[in-house]
Amino acid sequence: MAKIIGLPKLSPTMEEGTLVAWTKKEGDQIEVDDLLAEVETDKATMEFRSFDRGVLLKILVSEGETLEPDVPVAIIGKAGEDISDLLAKVEAGATTAPAAETAPAKEAESATRAEPAMAEAEPAAPSAAEPGLRRDGERILSSPLVRQLARERDIDLRHVRGTGPQGRIIKRDIESYRGPGAAVARAPVGQRPEPRVEKASSMRRTIARRLTESKQTVPHYYLTIDADIGPLAEAREAMNAALEAQGEKVSLNDLLIKAAAVALRRVPEVNASWIGTEIHHHQVVDISVAVAIDEGLMTPVVRDADRKGVAEIAREVRDLAVRARDKKLQPEEMTNGTFSISNLGMFGIEEFAAVINPPEGAILAVGTIRTEPVVQDGAIVPGRRMRFTMSCDHRVIDGATGARFLAAFKEIIENPLTMLL
Repeated sequence: MAKIIGLPKLSPTMEEGTLVAWTKKEGDQIEVDDLLAEVETDKATMEFRSFDRGVLLKILVSEGETLEPDVPVAIIGKAGEDISDLLAKVEAGATTAPAAETAPAKEAESATRAEPAMAEAEPAAPSAAEPGLRRDGERILSSPLVRQLARERDIDLRHVRGTGPQGRIIKRDIESYRGPGAAVARAPVGQRPEPRVEKASSMRRTIARRLTESKQTVPHYYLTIDADIGPLAEAREAMNAALEAQGEKVSLNDLLIKAAAVALRRVPEVNASWIGTEIHHHQVVDISVAVAIDEGLMTPVVRDADRKGVAEIAREVRDLAVRARDKKLQPEEMTNGTFSISNLGMFGIEEFAAVINPPEGAILAVGTIRTEPVVQDGAIVPGRRMRFTMSCDHRVIDGATGARFLAAFKEIIENPLTMLL
């Protein structure tokens, strides 16, 4: 018997997902655990696998559409089976979860929370949100998310041309719509234009929530140290000369990851987390490396960084960074780090204080290399310096402990050979 397949909740924090690509097409035979599609969540691009066996009779949403969990995305059944009744249910706004009966209430509640000041304003035309809305006698196809966006923007769906399957109106149709009924701000003469309002992505909302939680619940304090980076830069040049024949190279950041990992072994009190009412002293050194992407920041983890060579760290960091930007990382590759490093030196930032990534106890912020005169053996010579600022969770790391770690870290980068000891 044919059944409607809904978008699954692929991560605990997933509130919506974007269907990036279908890997099956209509008419294909589907087995249990077959890969149906790739879905971008707040964490990464995840695999959407089938829980059922049958034939993919109908694809209900197009690639690029953003949906809430349990919204219908496909129909699976027997070859040639009549699915007209199921299509009618989908057109009427049915979802696949029992909780869907309260979806309109949830949408209304969400809209009320988002815009309390508009509670007494005139509501949008009901026709813009009705699942049974028709145009020229034909039912207009749209998901609950699309109907909510239409209400928020005061758009009558009868005026919107759908570009999805069977003319279904999808999210990008609403976002690009500029016709009758669209609330487009036009500044009167003599007034400045209103700001462009952009709905935050799932990833950006998760980042906002976690960083707000960090600053509100974690007692941050900051320690800054200035170090001679010349010896480490020279060590990097020698390593790259040795690796040239293999077509590989290491970055200064790779060396800093290794140096921080070795320093954490020498001052293990910093390699700890506050969880509940306990201090967890980690027995592994897993370094989270901040990677900037278009939608924010991701922190893939280099496992056992203290036990790996610099070349191996370099290869792993490059792979993690590429997959982070392509949103191909799995959740387990971005969680359970024990210490973080964030480097803004490539942007010319000399010094900054980063926000701790809970439940880690500290994060090291790396500035740019400064070329400036220094005194060496009684003479003024050109020098290369770098500032490092460590944000510490005071529940875990006392000031003297943090200072001992930075002293050990400085000793390592100013004497790179000590990393081998």
